[in-house]
Parts: sequence; structure tokens; C-alpha cells
Amino acid sequence: MKLNKAIILILVIFLTAEVSAKESICYGTTSNGKLKNGVELPSGGANYVSYSSVARIAGRTYVHSAVRDIIVAAYKELEIEQPRKVYKYAETGFEEGGQFKPHKTHRNGLSVDFMTPVTNKKGESVHLPTNPFNKFGYNIEFNAKDEYDDLKIDYEALAAHIVSLDKQAKKLGYGIWRVIFDPKLQPNLLKTQYADYLKKNIEFSKKPSWVRHDEHYHVDFIVPCEKLN
Repeated sequence: MKLNKAIILILVIFLTAEVSAKESICYGTTSNGKLKNGVELPSGGANYVSYSSVARIAGRTYVHSAVRDIIVAAYKELEIEQPRKVYKYAETGFEEGGQFKPHKTHRNGLSVDFMTPVTNKKGESVHLPTNPFNKFGYNIEFNAKDEYDDLKIDYEALAAHIVSLDKQAKKLGYGIWRVIFDPKLQPNLLKTQYADYLKKNIEFSKKPSWVRHDEHYHVDFIVPCEKLN
């Protein structure tokens, strides 16, 4: 009996390891592609949360396994680099990729939206509110002073996050293709301590997108993909 239990335990461990080790495969491009073996981002960690439990249930927080590893590693690094900052990720894509309305990209597991970090009146790092009444944050607009209600854009936290994502991507043998963030707000990132790194390593989209991208920033990662049949 003990031997049978031991064999069953070994089989369970083996099968669990096999499933967890399965890597995603992306096809095509971010705007015309699909995904195989997509993985769901964690609901949260010590310094980050998902933008919506409803969206997670709806299957809108899946990415390529390599992208998941990059994101989680970056948040872990930020626990040390920026211990008082908190972060929130937003839309990613479906488990099998494909069209992801209302987005024009997010189709092969390599596109991720992150909600813009903010501080409150006390200067404390807090989460941008995301709920059905503001389209889970996507309906938020910052004014000319980078403010929304009593919240203000935290460029230091934002810059730190982009840098960490790029560093972790490179450590794992990948990279960042581009970052989409309101071109009018980008100069503020170059006033942070991370300015030199951003100038040398990050490609920011200079053209205004079809939506403003002030309440969130869009990151496209570089991971080798198969051709889309």
C-alpha cells in the first residue's frame, strides 16, 4: 500500500512539473497573430495587483509564458528597487490569442497594458481606480497638471517599471520592442533618475495612438514567434 502511494505521488509530481514547464508558442505579430499554451498572469503579489477580477474570470489576462516570467521578475526586482511603490497591470489577451476587442493588437501574447502609477495627496503610492464605471480605468483622463481627482502621475515609479521590464527581458534572452505612452507626457520620464537608461534602451512610440495612453502604457515584448498559417 505504501509503495502504491509513493508511485502515485511521483506520478503527480511528474505530471505537475510537465504541465508547468510547458512553454507558450506565439504566431504572427501583435496585430495579426495567435497564441498556444497561453498562461494567466498572477492575480497579484507583494507590490502589484490585477486591474479586475471580472476581467480575469473573462479570460482577458493571458500572455506568453516568457512574458509572464518577465513581468513577475520585474515586480520582484521593484520590491527592492522601489519598495514603497505599488503597481497594477491591465489588459493582456486571450489564452489562445486572436482578436482582442477593442484593442488593435494584443493578439499573440506579447502585448501588455499597465495602469499608470499614481500618488495621492500625501505623496503615497496608490493604485489608479479601475472599475466598471470608468471602463476599468481606461476611461480616465489626466489633466494638464498630470492630475486626476486627488491623484497625480508618478513618473519615477513608471520609469522604474519600464526599466525593470527591459532588464528582466534581456536577462531571459528577450527584449522590448516598443512602449506606447502619450508622447506629450514622455518628456517627464526623462526627468527621472532613469532618464539615461530609457534614452539608450527603450523605443517609445512618437506618434499619438488612436487612444491617448495617459492612464495606461502599452508594452510590446520581443519573443521569437512562428509564422502565422
